[in-house]
Amino acid sequence: MTVAAESGAGTLLIVSAASGAGKTTLVRGLLAREPALGLSVSFTTRAPRAGESDGVHYHFVDDGDFVARRDRGEFVEWAEVHGNLYGTSSRWLHEQIAGGRDIVLEIDWQGAQQVRAHFPAAIGVFVLPPTIAELEHRLRGRGTDSESVIARRLSAARDEMRHLAEFDYVIINNELPVALDDLQAVLQAARLRYSNQKQRHPSFFESLEQD
Repeated sequence: MTVAAESGAGTLLIVSAASGAGKTTLVRGLLAREPALGLSVSFTTRAPRAGESDGVHYHFVDDGDFVARRDRGEFVEWAEVHGNLYGTSSRWLHEQIAGGRDIVLEIDWQGAQQVRAHFPAAIGVFVLPPTIAELEHRLRGRGTDSESVIARRLSAARDEMRHLAEFDYVIINNELPVALDDLQAVLQAARLRYSNQKQRHPSFFESLEQD
């Protein structure tokens, strides 16, 4: 017998990483494999880059709009990065999760702390490079950063990795296809948790509890 899914709590998957470990590539790969998975789109005050679209890559707003939203408590988390403001909509996340949709949120460890304070059932995944030496090799391979920028990124990566214990799962991104399989497996396991299954199929579970 096939059990039809009903409205219920979705899964919130938080993906963080050491700087340069490849989380954006992994998240894009997961979205390509999981068409029903939604991506949380942040608000930002920075200007759009070439090829970026409003509402797809970010919600682009000016400083006044962002601050007004922040002061109204619309963001579950927000931060200033390199002079620009970034924030995640609390209402949108609550609506999506309550409606039974699975959402992936790509964010740094500080934002992850704030989000999990509001969504304690969220699943946290931290992505690591295979080694620090390989991370440095990847950063140099881009050919776009100066020595000082590379040094700052490596220092930032070491600081970020000190927060590994705050996450439920750790994926070492040595080979991209394997790491992507691992990330998809985490999402699938989260969907199969008892609490999620009960909320997705309430009638079926209630019938099992009847005498």
